[in-house]
Amino acid sequence: MHVLSSVSDDLAIARHRAKLVGSQIATKFPALPSTSSPSPRALRVRKPTLPENGSSPCLDGPAPSTLAPDSLALSLSLAARVMARVHAGQSLTQALAILGKTEPAARAAAQDVVYGSLRRYGCGEFILRRLLQRSLPHPEVQALLLGALYRLQTRPESGYMVVDQAVAAASELAGGGFKGLVNGVLRNYLRQREVLHAAMLDDDEAAQQHPGWWLARLRRCYPESWQNIVAVGNLPPPMTLRVNRRRATLTDYATRLQNAGLSARTAGGDALILAKPVSVDALPGFVDGLVSIQDFGAQRAVHLLAPLDGQRVLDACAAPGGKTGHLLEMADIQLLALDIDGNRTRRIEDNLQRLGLQAKVRVADCRATDQWWDGRPFESILVDVPCSASGVARRHPDIKYLRRESDIRRFARIQTEILDKLWPLLKPGGKLLYATCSVFPEENGAQIDAFLFRQPTARRLDEERLLPQEEHDGFYYALLRKAV
Repeated sequence: MHVLSSVSDDLAIARHRAKLVGSQIATKFPALPSTSSPSPRALRVRKPTLPENGSSPCLDGPAPSTLAPDSLALSLSLAARVMARVHAGQSLTQALAILGKTEPAARAAAQDVVYGSLRRYGCGEFILRRLLQRSLPHPEVQALLLGALYRLQTRPESGYMVVDQAVAAASELAGGGFKGLVNGVLRNYLRQREVLHAAMLDDDEAAQQHPGWWLARLRRCYPESWQNIVAVGNLPPPMTLRVNRRRATLTDYATRLQNAGLSARTAGGDALILAKPVSVDALPGFVDGLVSIQDFGAQRAVHLLAPLDGQRVLDACAAPGGKTGHLLEMADIQLLALDIDGNRTRRIEDNLQRLGLQAKVRVADCRATDQWWDGRPFESILVDVPCSASGVARRHPDIKYLRRESDIRRFARIQTEILDKLWPLLKPGGKLLYATCSVFPEENGAQIDAFLFRQPTARRLDEERLLPQEEHDGFYYALLRKAV
């Protein structure tokens, strides 16, 4: 599902290496436009869009800080730098890379601010439109204010302490020239908090914490359930484990968790959902491959495809490798895993090494079959296509800011190309599982209906629509068989 990587195996490994604390990772956000002194009512937030070429302005990473390493000021300062990079067009994962050498505790605290701020899409922006007399010229200061507003909303009893820490953070941003503005804006918020929050209820984007175009689509497609989809998308996700059945049983690993003081419940298949997220360092046997971190909905893919021993299998869009590992845990197969991104392909290899599994991994565009296919058909194909990732926004809150409505059509065209290119590679009688982490029908059922119309040898065996719920993210699966 070629999206910003989530709390899946690649993220878990990165966290283990950095010895991070906590389960969230973060980052992104829009800044106010730099126009000349419009009225507060006219002032609008510029929503960043997904760059066609992934480019973004160069922003400096964190400089050596004089702030206390365990201070809220440091976490706000770091979070502001991360979020400003996302505003410039970077993904959350890319932006977080600037914290790579930060101490684990400070990094975790900054990530908490970023994730919390981004999940509350539109809330901070709504407040700033009413408190600022003109636009801010510096994106890091805009980001600092949004992060501080998030913390003020989650720690209302510590209001003036948060303001003081935000002012301290402002001393390290934009040459320290906005300390007075930060102080004034945040103190005005504290004085007007009740009025501002009451007014926010009349602003659709701020009240629902989703972009307007996204809300319109959800209301149209899911008139009975859109509110639940939105509500779930604004919450922190659960931490779900997938037990490696080659190295442990579900019961045995649940006992190991209990002995480590961790509470979990079964969710079906190989899944255990922790009562509360923890560092991967706290998971018994994680580094030895006993368990992986993967959403329960994502685990459904391999159970639906159900590969058999000895089969030749293609994982066409494999990074970061969660489903790749699950395929190999399920059966003794000959697996080829492809991904177009070399950096993400290395994460597949890292995951397989940790799990003690082997597959042929290649950097390739799965559509360019003449460059990688050896002419031998596959008996099973998993195609986890690039998509809008609208079903996993709670894990990747930057999606709310980076995604554009026009991206849906762009992703649909890519999905069509992938299906048409890979279908000839499937052996007659073989199965192909089409997977997305989207809730939008254009990428899901409508895509498969169109494919079945133009491909007479395809038959739909099964279909699952998993809308985002407390226990799992949003996914779509269609299992197809090629006629003999």
